[in-house]
Amino acid sequence: MTESDGILVQTEELTMRYGSVTALENIDVLVRSGELVALVGPTGSGKTSLLSLLAGLETPDSGSVTLLGQQLDSLSEDAMADLRGRAVGMVYQSINLFSGFTVRDNLGLPLRLMVRPPFDAHLRSRELLNQFDLVGLAERFPAELSGGQRQLVAIARALAARPPLILADEPTANLDSAASRRITAQLRGLADSGNHGVLMATHDLRIASQADRVISLRDGRVVKETVLKQGRTAREVLAELA
Repeated sequence: MTESDGILVQTEELTMRYGSVTALENIDVLVRSGELVALVGPTGSGKTSLLSLLAGLETPDSGSVTLLGQQLDSLSEDAMADLRGRAVGMVYQSINLFSGFTVRDNLGLPLRLMVRPPFDAHLRSRELLNQFDLVGLAERFPAELSGGQRQLVAIARALAARPPLILADEPTANLDSAASRRITAQLRGLADSGNHGVLMATHDLRIASQADRVISLRDGRVVKETVLKQGRTAREVLAELA
């Protein structure tokens, strides 16, 4: 597998346990550039564990994760951190913005942490403010934003280093319907740009219906994978996913 195949991340027989509890068992998934993949399943099905393994934040008990052509278990801790910084943008349900930083400074923070020049961080922040229509919120603090606005900033921040892979863990949870649609549209747009692949964990089948593929997890196993055809109605898609 190489990046030229369009495959950003792939797992083979991935298994992870917490003590005597099996969180994931023999998982084979992949995400390509230019696609939005939804990961669905009830609480406890293994969605968050899988995202953590794909990002190299946790280590599997067996099986492998290959990210941008590099098998993660072959990398040192420093090499893994470097690859993660370049390859993966994380978006969390909890919207981990820094409360004491403005929107502008939150957007530039990933580059500052990578010891990039302040000018680079400033320039990239300005690009993201324009891209996500956040210019009017640039000097506000997270507490002054709505939930949907905070999540939009979190998605923009995940793109600061231009990572090809976006991993989003329940990004629309606790948002109203309008905000959920806007966040989903942004993630859909990132995939459609051809510059990113997006894997989004969600419990909402209506959100999942916007994906190219839907991977269904239950009790740590993939029980179904559905390719969604363009042009189908929302009702048809939901019936197939149910």
